[in-house]
Amino acid sequence: MNTVVQSKTPYKGNDRLLFGIIMGVVAFWLFAQTTLNIAPDMSRDLGINANMMNVAVAITSLFSGIFIVVMGGLADRVGRVRITRIGFYMSIAGSLLVAITPQGQLATPVLLVGRALQGLSAACIMSASLALLKAFWDGPERQRAISMWSIGSWGGSGLCSLVGGLMSQNFGWRSIFWVALAVSVLGLWMMRGTPESKAEAKGEYKFDLPGVLAFMVSMVALQVLVTQGNKLGWSSPAALGLLAVTVAFGWLFFRIENKASNAFFDFSLFKNTTFTGATISNFLINGTAGTLIVSLQLVQLGGNMNAQQAGFLTLGYAIAIIAFIRVGEKLLQRFGPRKPMIWGCLITGVAILLVSPANLLLSDYKILASVGYALFGVGLAFYATPSTDAALSNLPAAQAGSGSGIYKMASSLGAAFGVAISAALFTALGGDSASMNWLEGVITFSGRQDNLAVREAAIVALGFNVLMVVVAIISIMLTVPKGAKAQA
Repeated sequence: MNTVVQSKTPYKGNDRLLFGIIMGVVAFWLFAQTTLNIAPDMSRDLGINANMMNVAVAITSLFSGIFIVVMGGLADRVGRVRITRIGFYMSIAGSLLVAITPQGQLATPVLLVGRALQGLSAACIMSASLALLKAFWDGPERQRAISMWSIGSWGGSGLCSLVGGLMSQNFGWRSIFWVALAVSVLGLWMMRGTPESKAEAKGEYKFDLPGVLAFMVSMVALQVLVTQGNKLGWSSPAALGLLAVTVAFGWLFFRIENKASNAFFDFSLFKNTTFTGATISNFLINGTAGTLIVSLQLVQLGGNMNAQQAGFLTLGYAIAIIAFIRVGEKLLQRFGPRKPMIWGCLITGVAILLVSPANLLLSDYKILASVGYALFGVGLAFYATPSTDAALSNLPAAQAGSGSGIYKMASSLGAAFGVAISAALFTALGGDSASMNWLEGVITFSGRQDNLAVREAAIVALGFNVLMVVVAIISIMLTVPKGAKAQA
């Protein structure tokens, strides 16, 4: 692996640059991620079927996850300001394509390209902007800058469903992406005059194109299989072919990265069991984003609520995740990473259980869901900072960049596959009237009986999210040591 040394720069970051960077973070987390709530509105308006809409929802996180490590490495070499600006350009282009997506035959390709560009934008901005925070701020000012960045990220993810519902209901879903475009233009303007920041490389750098291509083909094939498997037929030649491509290119990726001196994915990092456990649990906990798409579609498709009404159920989530994220930091300082990570997962699991009883009357379900979403925010807030510390604090300095990129890739890919699998389960079972027999005699469904397939599908899909939390807890217990400090 090549050694990268941080270049020195006398430039000091200022609030204009900081808030410009945050505009890029907000364009993704607050606006691009609104599709978790407004997907039904978009699907109806554009005439896109549920399976393809699920692809459009998940593809943004997928592309972000695939390319975030690559873009972080490029940022070090070609310039962090340059890669951040490229991210803004992609955000503008992606938001524009989604906003002007036409109805009819062009709807699907235009929407998918726009969503993919939004994912690439996130990969550029999230990786390069964090490097800029390290380069241009020091000491307490850097801690403040990182906190502001984190509030834009975590706060945006908490508010996206609420904001999306409000805007879609009152101004139309396209307005969300016009605002995202404007926010990106503003952020780009606020970054004007910022000097370039690069890392100083020792040795010749060669881009790991074979590894990146093998990884991308494997992940895209798996994503298509997950989202389209029900439509294609799980035992159909097409589905089996996608499975074969996923396995073959996954194996090829593993072989390439283990042999390449310039590998973008450093498997040696996983010799550190604490890093491994934190990264696996991070993938799984971010996968519980599938809870949002299932529960929000449940109340819209099964309860006839609109996107705005559904979004209001998540208000407690938005408030809690912003209010408690610093509490996770304090818990880390007092107990070390293991306990707050487990506590956060447990609270998240309880939260998902509270939004799972789709057998209740809508009036009762809304009360439980509101409490559940608030706890969902508390659980994620408790988990976030301790998990990041456990993953990165004991890595050698020379591997901190690679470790950070892989950890963040786990976040994005976890969200992408969690949303994809949850949505696929919900769509497949919700459209199958025969599924109404699955829970007959086991659970009594109150109220309407004409929407049982949707309600039972939601229970099964949300149960999958609970299972991910259980596995996350097991991974933490097996890998993250007790005590105030994790050992490498």
